[in-house]
Formats: sequence, structure tokens, C-alpha cells
Amino acid sequence: MTTRVSLFSSPLLLGFDQLERTLDRLTKHPADGYPPYNIERVGDNGLRITLAVAGFTSDDLTIELAENQLLVRGKQQEDPDRVYLHRGIAARQFQRSFMLAEGIEIAGARLDNGLLSIELVRPKIEPKVRSIPIETAKSAGTGRASGVKTIDVGPDSTK
Repeated sequence: MTTRVSLFSSPLLLGFDQLERTLDRLTKHPADGYPPYNIERVGDNGLRITLAVAGFTSDDLTIELAENQLLVRGKQQEDPDRVYLHRGIAARQFQRSFMLAEGIEIAGARLDNGLLSIELVRPKIEPKVRSIPIETAKSAGTGRASGVKTIDVGPDSTK
């Protein structure tokens, strides 16, 4: 019997179980090289994924976002009226997935000259600082705020 040791089993890494499940899901997907793609930075907060999908129309492609996983699928429809003497270009289907970080939004998609471009935006996140009230043993459960002390938590707590 083998037991699996989690990378996130440290008591200092609380609440990272979702990240661990995401990493497990990524390692289970085969590394198929079709279709080829590029990922590029666009400005300070933007990304662009470009897939080479020559021969596919917008009706042949679907883009879905499910639990921070971007899925791009392509399936070409066979044309029964065509008679091929030689068929060197296969009508092949594909599925390509990308794991997105929390907060990444899809701004849009465009198909142009056989390239499918998906625009992603990472909104600027302002740091949140809040004070956490600390109850003393005397005031716990009484509902009185007389024994409540607060400690400021965050980058500005030294001021």
C-alpha cells in the first residue's frame, strides 16, 4: 500500500487544497501538440492565447470556461458532397485546455486567417486591509464589546 504525500500538507499552507486538485488535473491531461499555440503578454494586465486552427470555421469551434479551466474544442463537419482523389489534410478534432489563475477574465475571442485569438485580462486587485477584533476570555459569549481589542493586519499596520 502506497500513501500519497501531499505537497501542501504543511500546517503553514492552509486552504490550498483547491490548488492541489488543479495541479492533479493538469498532470492527468496528455500533452498533445495539436493545435499549436502561442501565449503572449499584451500590455500590463493582458494575455493573448493564439491557436493555429486552419480549416476551422467559427461554427466548428467552441470556447468554454469551467472552474478556471479554459477549454477550446474544434470539430470539423464532413461535407458529403466532396469527393477526394487525395486527402492529405485531415479533418481532425481537438480539445486544448488552459488553467487560468483566479480572477482572470476572458475579454473576447476572434478568428482571423486561421488563427483563433482569445484575449484575457487580469484586473488590478487592490490590497485589502481589515482589522480583526480579538475577544478576551471575559467578554467571549457575553456579547459585550468592553473587552474587545483590535490588531491591524496588513501592509499599513506599521504606521
